[in-house]
Amino acid sequence: MTGVRVREDETFEKALRRFNKSCERSGILADIKKHQHFEKPSERKKRKMAAARRKVRRQQMMEEWE
Repeated sequence: MTGVRVREDETFEKALRRFNKSCERSGILADIKKHQHFEKPSERKKRKMAAARRKVRRQQMMEEWE
């Protein structure tokens, strides 16, 4: 669970901004978005395969640059 203690002489907006950043860093928002809708196993497999293809393509592009 992410939590932020409000410091002395700190505005609520700054504390809220720190809280949002800590949630983003911990991956809570990404996890919520991922679980917002049900994903069929075939769709998950397709998404992971596409990500793997992108990763390989990106690595090949980086090798060409070197």
